[in-house]
Amino acid sequence: MKLNDNIQYLKGIGEKRAELFHKLGIFTLGDLLYHLPRGFEDRTNTRNISDLIDGETVCVKGLLASAPRKFRARRGGWVVQTTLSDGTGIMRLTWFNASYIDKSLSDPEAEYMFYGKVGYRNMAAEMINPVIEKLEAEGGGAKKMGMIVPIYPATAGLNQRGIRDAVKRALENLTESIPEILPESVRARNDLVGINEAIRRVHEPEDFDEFYKARRRLVFEEFLKLQLGVSTVKSVKKARKAAVIEDVKCIAEFARGLSFDLTRAQKKVINEIAADLKSGVPMNRLVQGDVGSGKTIVAAAAMFAVSRGGFQSAMMAPTEILAEQHYKTLKACFDPWGIKVAFLSGGQTAKEREANIELIESGEAAVTVGTHAVITDKVNFKNLVLSITDEQHRFGVGQRSKLISKGMNVHTLVMTATPIPRTLSLVIYGDLDISIIDELPPGRKPVKTLALTEAQRPRLYDFVLRELNRGRQAYFVCALVEDSDAVEAKAASEYVKKLSRGVLAGRSVGLLHGRMKTSEKEDVMRRFAAGEIEALVATTVIEVGVDVPNATIMVIENAERFGLSQLHQLRGRVGRGADQAYCVMFGNTKSGVAKERMQVMCETNDGFKISEKDLEIRGPGEFFGTRQHGLPEMKIGNFFTDMEILKETQSEAAEILKSDPFLSAPEHKLLLDSITKTFAKAGDILN
Repeated sequence: MKLNDNIQYLKGIGEKRAELFHKLGIFTLGDLLYHLPRGFEDRTNTRNISDLIDGETVCVKGLLASAPRKFRARRGGWVVQTTLSDGTGIMRLTWFNASYIDKSLSDPEAEYMFYGKVGYRNMAAEMINPVIEKLEAEGGGAKKMGMIVPIYPATAGLNQRGIRDAVKRALENLTESIPEILPESVRARNDLVGINEAIRRVHEPEDFDEFYKARRRLVFEEFLKLQLGVSTVKSVKKARKAAVIEDVKCIAEFARGLSFDLTRAQKKVINEIAADLKSGVPMNRLVQGDVGSGKTIVAAAAMFAVSRGGFQSAMMAPTEILAEQHYKTLKACFDPWGIKVAFLSGGQTAKEREANIELIESGEAAVTVGTHAVITDKVNFKNLVLSITDEQHRFGVGQRSKLISKGMNVHTLVMTATPIPRTLSLVIYGDLDISIIDELPPGRKPVKTLALTEAQRPRLYDFVLRELNRGRQAYFVCALVEDSDAVEAKAASEYVKKLSRGVLAGRSVGLLHGRMKTSEKEDVMRRFAAGEIEALVATTVIEVGVDVPNATIMVIENAERFGLSQLHQLRGRVGRGADQAYCVMFGNTKSGVAKERMQVMCETNDGFKISEKDLEIRGPGEFFGTRQHGLPEMKIGNFFTDMEILKETQSEAAEILKSDPFLSAPEHKLLLDSITKTFAKAGDILN
């Protein structure tokens, strides 16, 4: 068979089974061979029962010490139990919901091997649902044990054994070589095995040395394509021409008109942006800054210079609450200068929206702020030259591109308060220049963060009441129980009733959730900001953008349901004034991951450290969510554990592009084709 042959023609697959492989993105033999393992089981480690350690995963060999016993559990499922002896001790073996297992243990004279995780109960070793292999009488050879077994991404109806068998048959039936996209010079410089050996050995390694060499080659190739792809995008963007903003010195005039002084970090980032605007090359800059670091004013400074040059700017935010807040902030900044600001959101009346669209089309509005409403087909700018996306991780690459397409070679600024590790950002946003606002405005005190138990709740409520009596305000945040606005709204409404009838009886308690009308949300936030509402019960709609300096307490219920970055964002809603602020988390800490997250929150307020830990805990797949950054999905590479290989490919990519900036040399043809194909699947970022 050849690499492009349909997977259904591989022996044992067929048309119906092929549909299961399609769910994994496997349509051809080549797709199957590039369906790479995400891990492995080490079945080479055989131990004596007397030497077993709690929690380790190993192989154990011996004779059955008791006949298998099959019975019904209390809940109705079948349970099979037996014991194993190897001369050094006895261990218990238990299988749940596998009534057929006793047939695999029918020979009392045979020697068996079992692979599984060791646990101890009542001082006795046991394995739950271990893999079984009956050893052959002659020599006791094993077919399932004594080897490295790959673990693949799977899907319902297609288990590990089914995928392994298919891969094995594919390797046996392949009659052509896999094309080698890495030039010999690159492989030699980095001591990499060839692609055909790498593919074969990552699926069927003889030993760990072979497996790691094969995996390193495949990770290197994956990361190198990523580095070269984003670097090429950057080169193409730099080759374009953009509007030149001649007078960037006017930003100093704007800064003098503010009621506060800019921080050193803000000034540094503004200078970097000003240089981009004046260069004549389209700016592509990412501004990373922790919650409360003052990114909006940095963006305002850029908009000011653009408006003074006679051009338009647009800022897009992911939620109406955040967009509304940006609008009010920018309007207050620009009104004294006579700069008109338009606002667009889905919650506006048709009349309001039409009036703002007219201001934008005529050019009368130099600045536009809004939600996704900004990128609808009805909105046309007269001379848009600056596009700003806030909380950019909330937008897909297509949405960001649509805003940029409303002008010609637009300067682009993307901002995020959910930073990612510094080293990683150079890769993930390799097509962008990166600026970091790494200090908070003076007078801000770090938020004190605590993880409390239910037994400590009464003391917390006493503290909340003392803060409210001092004129301060508090947030109470509900976690999303299900992926449903309706369920979330109901949970928040019930929580309000509970607090209003209990600890906060007689106090003014507000409610904010995603199901409310825009006008209702605005009214609640206005009253909370004015101090008319003392305690605000909210869902995660307040995760970004809500700025009430008088709020000093954030109580997060069911904190185990939030990711680290989300907890950090929520905490950022308090501590925005000069008073000491507190973030208190209640959560089920029986889960090791939840406990670890809450511990990290209590130990640091540094968004970059938190992002590193978040990446470590969740892994790259979940960390990047739905891949809204527009980059290809990593099949085998891990941005956290493979950081050293990532750094090696950065150097190699720089070396290649120094001599061949657009990969036009013949030796790079297959590499360029592969990069283009890979990135096209991720959202056509190379277009």
